[in-house]
Amino acid sequence: MTFASIITYMVEPRVLRQWQEEFEAAAKRPLEQRMRYAFIRTYKPVLDDAPFRAFDTMEEYRQWCEKNLPDWLRYGRN
Repeated sequence: MTFASIITYMVEPRVLRQWQEEFEAAAKRPLEQRMRYAFIRTYKPVLDDAPFRAFDTMEEYRQWCEKNLPDWLRYGRN
């Protein structure tokens, strides 16, 4: 079973039509506009709060991540 056939089976036809219409509308937009809307900016606590950070070793970086970043950002070792 292909991905397309799974989606077709699991999603209502009206939703598939809506997705198709949105895709076709997006395809008609200029490339610059499509690129602007292609990425969603998400604020990342602590990471976005300073313009840059530098570490002497990868181990220092990993320790800083574990100590300072929330788990849901997934910068920890596990």
